[in-house]
This record gives sequence, C-alpha cells and structure tokens, in this order.
Amino acid sequence: MQIAAKVEYGVRAMLVLATADRPLTTDEIAKAQELPSRFLGAIMTDLRRAELVASQRGVSGGYRLARPSSEILLAEIMRSLDGPLAGVRGDRPEQVSYSDAAVHLQEVWVAARAALRQVLDHVTLEQIATGQLPGAVTDLTKDPQAWISIRA
Repeated sequence: MQIAAKVEYGVRAMLVLATADRPLTTDEIAKAQELPSRFLGAIMTDLRRAELVASQRGVSGGYRLARPSSEILLAEIMRSLDGPLAGVRGDRPEQVSYSDAAVHLQEVWVAARAALRQVLDHVTLEQIATGQLPGAVTDLTKDPQAWISIRA
C-alpha cells in the first residue's frame, strides 16, 4: 500500500483540527505540522468538498472539523483525497476478471481491500489523536514482522 503525500498531509491536518479548540487557518495548520501551506490549501478544499471540514470567514475564521473527531474515520479522509482504498489499474477489485492460471487473482485483490478496511474503516481521528487505537490495530503492531520492510 502506498500512501500519497496528499493523504498523509490531509490526515495530519485533520489531527491538528481534532485537537484544536478554535478554527485554524491553513497557515496555522501547516506550521503545526511543517507542511507546505500552498499544497495544504488545495487539500483543505478537497476535505471541505467532502464535508469533513467546514470553513468560516472573518477575523476568527479558519477550518474546523465538520463532525466530532470520534465520527470521522481514517478511511473517509483517505477516500476523499485519493479515491478507493484499493484499485487494480484504476478499477475496483470486484470489476476485474482473469482467466486460466490467474482466475482466482480477483479474490486476492478483494481480500487485500477487505484487510485494509479492517483497519482503516475502524479507526477514528479521535482514536489517533488520543492514542487510544482499537485493540485489533495495536495487536497488528505488536507483531515484530509488521515493523520490517520486505524488499523485492
């Protein structure tokens, strides 16, 4: 799984907002996480269109979460910024088909997407911000193999 900079920056920005007690400007968010302000501005626009953040104008304006952080899933943010969690050449796994020796490959792609969903559709911004991750997630991180990169 490859996580695009746009997604990483968007999640980090949302976490800043999750812990803020007032609306924050793009520049304030960018400074808090050392992110490029211009790129973050475009990301915040996408998050606003997805109704994950709300913006307000004026002297005390800026961005705030559109819903409580306990109701915003990590997967929602990722999908709003980068599309479906898993794709095969731009198609959804259930839309591809194979023949002969590869006939069961579609099942593997669907299973891989399901595995991603088991984590990303069950973790909220609040859980990340407070470090209170679901047990299923922390169990995965306890496996020493999870921390080792396997190179091709």
